[in-house]
Amino acid sequence: HILVYHLLRQLRLKKLSSGAKWISSMDIHPSGDHLIVGTYDRRVCWFDLDLSDKPHKTLKYHEKAVRGVAYHKRYPLFATASDDGSTHVFHSRVFDDLMRNPLIVPVKVLKAHEVGKGGLGVLDCLFHPVQPWLFSAGADGVVHLFQNIP
Repeated sequence: HILVYHLLRQLRLKKLSSGAKWISSMDIHPSGDHLIVGTYDRRVCWFDLDLSDKPHKTLKYHEKAVRGVAYHKRYPLFATASDDGSTHVFHSRVFDDLMRNPLIVPVKVLKAHEVGKGGLGVLDCLFHPVQPWLFSAGADGVVHLFQNIP
């Protein structure tokens, strides 16, 4: 579960249920109304915090555990990093109209890291704050920079 609190009032607002056994990572959308959650059981859950305590969408694109998720702060992109050695990039547009669902489109699969003996692949991913660049860090000891992804 994910617990959402109002820090000033010290009050629990919501209890989100991902349906996953183990949660590995999460990131909040720049609008503040959406949350992505990576899980060790190969899923990425997209929550619309205004609508429900259940995932709005569940994405199953990885073959092994998802270790990291990240939204870009300016561009409509998010990325997921996994132990399968891949980093997936998605176009993710959130609309101002509450009647329209968020648009999630797979853009690119980046396979730049080797999976190690312990079964670890890509440990985390992070977008540059201004440019459409993605950094990925792997268990192979390498950090990659991917520029101009779309």
